[in-house]
Amino acid sequence: MTRQEFQKLTRKILLVDGATGSNLMAMGMPRGTCTESWVLEHKEVLQNLQRAYIEAGSQVIYAPTFGANRMNLAKHGLEKNIREMNLALAGISQEVAKETPGILVAGDVSPTGAMMEPMGNLTYERAFEVYQEQAGYLLEAGVDLIAVETMYQIEETMAAIDAIRSVCDLPVLCTVTVEADGSLFTGGDATEAAVSFEAAGADAVGVNCSVGPDQLISVIRNIHENVSIPVIAKPNAGMPLIDDKGNAIYSMSAAEFARNMKALVDAGATIIGGCCGTTPEYIREVARACRLDVR
Repeated sequence: MTRQEFQKLTRKILLVDGATGSNLMAMGMPRGTCTESWVLEHKEVLQNLQRAYIEAGSQVIYAPTFGANRMNLAKHGLEKNIREMNLALAGISQEVAKETPGILVAGDVSPTGAMMEPMGNLTYERAFEVYQEQAGYLLEAGVDLIAVETMYQIEETMAAIDAIRSVCDLPVLCTVTVEADGSLFTGGDATEAAVSFEAAGADAVGVNCSVGPDQLISVIRNIHENVSIPVIAKPNAGMPLIDDKGNAIYSMSAAEFARNMKALVDAGATIIGGCCGTTPEYIREVARACRLDVR
């Protein structure tokens, strides 16, 4: 997909998918495992989830490449398999997308897990190399766009955008995870980040994960008022409670989530979906609340 085609597509509300990790754990993925390896061994679980998102109304599904950069894979001793894993993981989602005309696959890119200088030892140059490598493999795999998500450092995200732009001209979506007041965990705020990402060449900016949609109205409105590109809202199903077994329990219902997502659309979000705690039913309710066509 070209950036011009993406611009035309986002003149209307674009509905993306919901959570992956929390659903995979509910479907049997052990905590602490390498998600990417588990998906390769249980691809039908991921594919059935993505089929359910498409049936619920999602127009974009995220390939399970979230942690498939060299630094994350090295934690599991898998860095030598990076190319094969990115190609295979993207292919799993592409198989599903081909079943329904018009469905797009986003290559998913995440933080390295290291802190940037001076808070840590990660340099801009090293971050650039890591993201450039993964972006090259995602381009080779044939993804339609690239989503840089759950970022918490502005400088690291800038390195990711620069790296992707050095490799390809695919649409790039960038989202940060924030506190309810819009502040990033490592300094700065969502609006400052969005403005910087747009200037660096991002095609859409916003927030994912973080808190529930009910706490993000002013954050989304402020981003919308300060950028000229589409605004993304992909929040959690509220704030989780941790049960006695260490499981995160999200109490916001699908209907309540959808009502609050409609408020985020009214505040300026045009690319919407869900993160932790959401399921295909949440996406279906969002589609209904926003009066989008549901398959």
